[in-house]
Amino acid sequence: MTFEEHPELAEYEPLGERPLRGRTHTVAARVFVIVALGALLLPGILLTVSIQTQTASYTCDVYARRYEPDSVGSSARFAVTGPLGPGWQCYALNTEGDSTWVAPLGLIPSTPHALR
Repeated sequence: MTFEEHPELAEYEPLGERPLRGRTHTVAARVFVIVALGALLLPGILLTVSIQTQTASYTCDVYARRYEPDSVGSSARFAVTGPLGPGWQCYALNTEGDSTWVAPLGLIPSTPHALR
């Protein structure tokens, strides 16, 4: 390619090693992208956690009434080291406030089904 073939490049002079954007602009763009990604992902994460908490609580209440009829309440907790591995665990509560493990609900709790 020669300048005769492309006369618009005849007076072109490269800018050199200097970047096109300054450091402040680059940092501002990165901060904007991180904030935008957080704004997109955070509502979905919060909604998922809320739905799982409600489902685990409801399922645990059904299991506690079915498999521990003398219990006065139930408690669904997420545990990394539960009796049968990580996930939601269901506990029945008695009148003294002690808890008895009832059933594992899994990583993603579902509707109640027969356990035994």
